[in-house]
Amino acid sequence: MKMKIRQLDDEIRSVVRGQTSVGQDGRQALEEAQKAIKQLFARIKDIKDKAEKSEHMVKEITRDIKQLDHAKRHLTASILTLNQLHMLVDGVEKLQMLVKKRQYGEIANLLQGVTNVLDHFQKYMGIPQIAHLSEKSQHIKAELTEQITNDFYNAFSGPSSKHFVANQQLAEACLVVSILEPKVKRDLLKWFVSNQLSEYTHLFQETQDIAWLDKIDKRYQWLKKHLIEFEEKFGRMFPPDWEVSEHIAVEFCHITRRELGKLMSSRRDELNVQLLLFAIQKTTSFESLLARRYSGVTLDSTIVQHFTKKEGPNPFEDNDDSNPFKEDMKKDVDTPSSDKSTAEDTSIVKVSNPFQGIISRCFEPHLNIYVEYQDRNLAQLMDQFVEDMQKAELPKPEIDRANVLPSCAELFVFYKKCLVQCSQLSIGQPMLALTATFQKYLREYAQRVLQNSLPKVGNVTTSTNLIQSLLKEGEITKFSPAEQIKVCSILTTADYCLETTLQLESKLKEKVDPTLANQINLVSEQDVFHNVISNCIHLLVQNLELACEPALTAMNKIQWAAFEAVGDESSYVTAITAHLRQTLPLLRDNLSTSRKYFTKFCMNFANSFIPKFICHLFKCKPVSPIGAEQLLLDTHMLKTILLDLPSLGSVSMRKPPPMYTKIVVKGMTKAEMILKVVMAPHEKESFVDDYIKFLPESDITEFQKVLDMKGLKRSEINSLTEIFRSHQPSLPSTGHQQEHDIISTPTISNTPEHESSRIKKLEKLIKRL
Repeated sequence: MKMKIRQLDDEIRSVVRGQTSVGQDGRQALEEAQKAIKQLFARIKDIKDKAEKSEHMVKEITRDIKQLDHAKRHLTASILTLNQLHMLVDGVEKLQMLVKKRQYGEIANLLQGVTNVLDHFQKYMGIPQIAHLSEKSQHIKAELTEQITNDFYNAFSGPSSKHFVANQQLAEACLVVSILEPKVKRDLLKWFVSNQLSEYTHLFQETQDIAWLDKIDKRYQWLKKHLIEFEEKFGRMFPPDWEVSEHIAVEFCHITRRELGKLMSSRRDELNVQLLLFAIQKTTSFESLLARRYSGVTLDSTIVQHFTKKEGPNPFEDNDDSNPFKEDMKKDVDTPSSDKSTAEDTSIVKVSNPFQGIISRCFEPHLNIYVEYQDRNLAQLMDQFVEDMQKAELPKPEIDRANVLPSCAELFVFYKKCLVQCSQLSIGQPMLALTATFQKYLREYAQRVLQNSLPKVGNVTTSTNLIQSLLKEGEITKFSPAEQIKVCSILTTADYCLETTLQLESKLKEKVDPTLANQINLVSEQDVFHNVISNCIHLLVQNLELACEPALTAMNKIQWAAFEAVGDESSYVTAITAHLRQTLPLLRDNLSTSRKYFTKFCMNFANSFIPKFICHLFKCKPVSPIGAEQLLLDTHMLKTILLDLPSLGSVSMRKPPPMYTKIVVKGMTKAEMILKVVMAPHEKESFVDDYIKFLPESDITEFQKVLDMKGLKRSEINSLTEIFRSHQPSLPSTGHQQEHDIISTPTISNTPEHESSRIKKLEKLIKRL
């Protein structure tokens, strides 16, 4: 250990001594680094000095070269300017000579050069000589304008204009006009087009018979003939970019639109729909012809922007082959209730027509005639539908099935034709007016054709039958199978109308002007068809309830206190089951295309039948424990048949919807709990506790009815009622119903006060009759 200590001391001593030498080495290295930095700085400074000297030397060398370069550039610019000045002077002098000789071909070439040179001298306009040359150039242009204009006036409206033949001089003059100010070309074209159409304005004056709508095709024939003659005589004289033929056609359209507008306003009483459609059809055909012949470059884009249609997906297309809107609406469609010649559809094309509406928009203020005409056609069509429904025979259950009524498809086919035709005529306010007409007859179809064709339960149509139905419950006759099929047919028709109305609304919004699309809304019409569907389902539910009513009445007539043993299901259960097995397959087969409404029918029936069944249970009194067991067995059998109701009599057993199962289970479980309470002994405290346990949502009215079913004495009922009230302090003593769930027992309708009010109403009705 002592050796180890000595070794460690030696090592520590050597390390400490070594640290003293490290400090000395560090200081030496720092000094060396400082020396190296000083040397580097000196070298950099030396390089910088040499670079500055080199730069000064280069500047001295290139100074003379720069001076020479500037001098060359200025000399070149001066020579170029002098050359251009010479060209300008020479060009102006030559132009003055050429103008006098009317050598327009040479003038066109030289004038463009002079114009370009003058643009170069714009910054030298302060020099008097340059300004003088510019004034001479402007004077030459003005002289050319007047000279060429006079040449055209003399050629086309002078004494020998009838014998004028296109010549090279005027063709070259057109080239000169293209170089002059744009206003010169515009003014010349305006005069020339007006000159070409002077014969048209004279022939088709407002006072002439040929000007009326029945001869509107004469106008378009005149223009076609005139343009052919113009192209043959003068077509090559004008430059192609002038589009003179298109200018003539466009001005013809403007004049025609104004004149037709004046004519129709002054002779409004002579307008009828056939004449209007004939004129529109001829006009739109002519506009399409113009689109195929001309590009529309001369048109103001805002003129026809309002009339341009957008191509888009057809929202009416679906997988239903019976939908009249599924077909391609670009096809030609015959005009409904009018001549086939008015049915040509030329407005809907892949490429938008720039000429669309350029003439035909003058008809838009008078399209109310068309809408009123279609209104009358629809009124006649609706009367025919009502008459057909009244004459139609009831379907045969063994042969016929519920189908969409033919009148429904016919109505929407008519709507489609009107929509296509009106979109051809206008996409503005007339389309909104047509939409209002569509809405009117959708509501009328739903009410007059569908709703009024529904059979009445029990055929209660006279006051005598009404009194008998009120006095003799259970004697109202139910629907025959044929009548049930008819109701299903009306339901499927209303469903079809509902879906097609949605598509009709989408198509109307697509066709109408986008700024008016938000004014189209067919929600109220959809609600009308929803109401028809609800009424159909209500009638079917009511009909099935009426079929089950005698069986429930028979249940109340059984002496349930006299039962000594529990047997098989009672006869009333067998009768109800037979009615269900007879009716449900018929309805399911006839609502196969509207399965959701069959499910809704089942749910509505369960919601209605189960409370009614519970109401009849309360009428069974007194009930012995054995009788209660029999009723419990019957209730369980009814619960089973109700759970299988959606697939009753079907080959494929589908699982019922969860919501339907919930309704049946909750309602029938309540009925079972009522019977279990009836079976229980009526010790005061335990009976009330069991009742609250089995029926926690019940009220005091139902509690009293259960006590009546047990056949207790009045004193026992009063005593148990007080105990029940003490256990339910939150319930008011009046015993009003508090249940707000899906299944609720209509106990109020069976109170003595309600029965007396029914009798009073009946007495008042008899007095009025």
